[in-house]
Amino acid sequence: MQCPLLYRFRVIDKLPEKPSEAATRGTLVHAVLERLFDAPAADRTAPRARALIPGQWDRLLEAKPELGELFADDAEGERLSRWLGEAERLVERWFSLEDPTRLEPAERELFVETELESGLRLRGVIDRIDVAPTGDVRIVDYKTGKAPRPEYAEGPLFQMKFYALVIWRLKGIVPRRLQLVYLGSGDVLTYDPVVADLERVERKLLALWEAIALATETGDWRPRPTKLCGWCDHQAVCPEFGGTPPVYPLSVRPAESGEGDQGRMGPDRAEAGRPVALEGR
Repeated sequence: MQCPLLYRFRVIDKLPEKPSEAATRGTLVHAVLERLFDAPAADRTAPRARALIPGQWDRLLEAKPELGELFADDAEGERLSRWLGEAERLVERWFSLEDPTRLEPAERELFVETELESGLRLRGVIDRIDVAPTGDVRIVDYKTGKAPRPEYAEGPLFQMKFYALVIWRLKGIVPRRLQLVYLGSGDVLTYDPVVADLERVERKLLALWEAIALATETGDWRPRPTKLCGWCDHQAVCPEFGGTPPVYPLSVRPAESGEGDQGRMGPDRAEAGRPVALEGR
């Protein structure tokens, strides 16, 4: 949805991307908030959460040593110290938005997967699921950035509706509430979905997958320039920046009349060995 060509670079070409401080800080904060719920309710305090940060950073480095490159030129450790301090502030802000002593999550970092009638598999990892005594389900996602302006809120909400669709198709339950917690700005965005919402998301996902499958077969992946292009790791091979994409690694067929816009495709075009899943992130 962001950029078809970027999808190709990541999923088909599997071009490497450098770790970023912002994304890695988000991973660290998520890990801290997940582990905090290991403690008894009364011990889920801000000081305890801050104390978890060094250990969780060490675990991330152990799992992904390449993250150490972020601070390879930081001999004095000053930049790392500031970066960890920013993570602390994000964790502390969470306590002004939610009270973990009153929460008992049913699931944390839950991997979910389901298959639609079309054969398309949907999967993702949900930060937190809360279940009320009434059985109502709330899906919670932490964001370490700032809340978007209202006109740009649909993108993050689409991710949450994606998760809600998976839960609905998997469990037969429509989540009562979707909740985005923005630690960067201290905002909480909520949405209460209904079945019609999830049906619309399912139709949109099927159309999106048809476009992906068609582009996979024809090799016709178009860049979609936005302000985010300035942060893209693949400018050197992007036509928008004068670059040339690498040789397409898959066999292709000529696009048929009317397919140049990466439009709809029929179910017979799903070939063995091609990806058949969409992931929510």
